[in-house]
Amino acid sequence: MSDYKLFYMTCKNKVEANKIAYALVKKDLVACANIIPNIKSYFKWNNKKVNIIKESVLIGKTVKKNINKIISYVKKISSYDCPCVVFVDIKNGNKDFLSWIKSSTK
Repeated sequence: MSDYKLFYMTCKNKVEANKIAYALVKKDLVACANIIPNIKSYFKWNNKKVNIIKESVLIGKTVKKNINKIISYVKKISSYDCPCVVFVDIKNGNKDFLSWIKSSTK
């Protein structure tokens, strides 16, 4: 398992994504955050009909030790009852960039 993680979550809109991204960077929980606005999401919630909504994606770069802190914080400030918050290992990459992630997070 890698010490470096790519953080992915969906937000109800760009305003919420900006708020969460800013807070996570300010708290040194992610080194960097990127927002992809206006994606189209398809999903079922509570086994009902297929929902189609616009959301924004928030992507961040962080370290393994921050996973639980990020999940806990996002659950408090997200407007969603069950926010999508997942992490993917970063196995390879620019070593200078990976070092920057580590030095930019607590």
